[in-house]
Amino acid sequence: MKLHLHKSDLQYQINGVDAETITINYQPCTQSIIVSAEALSSDWFSGPWETLDAERLAEILAFKPEVVLLGTGDKQRFIHPRHIQVFLEQNIAVECMTTPAACRTFNILTAEGRHVVAALLLEKHLAAG
Repeated sequence: MKLHLHKSDLQYQINGVDAETITINYQPCTQSIIVSAEALSSDWFSGPWETLDAERLAEILAFKPEVVLLGTGDKQRFIHPRHIQVFLEQNIAVECMTTPAACRTFNILTAEGRHVVAALLLEKHLAAG
């Protein structure tokens, strides 16, 4: 079977994730982040899950997403429906999933050319509040 090297034109790619680190472009990030193929915002949110509010979620909108992947740490959690409504009113799909699942999905969707934004929370920061 013939294999071809595919070099991505994307500026930001997720290379790995574990309980304490998200690796972007082979550089470890130890804070919760917002990332798109073109932009990265580090140290996005830290605190108990219940304190993730509309103001923090609105920071995601600055990335002008088509799809938002909310990585909710080691377990799947859901934001309040009123927060989801803010995205839906702007025709932005939002999905809540574990952070590792959001990282995998981010890579797939960006490879397809979709304008996806991943807001990725690390479990250690959710408990830090």
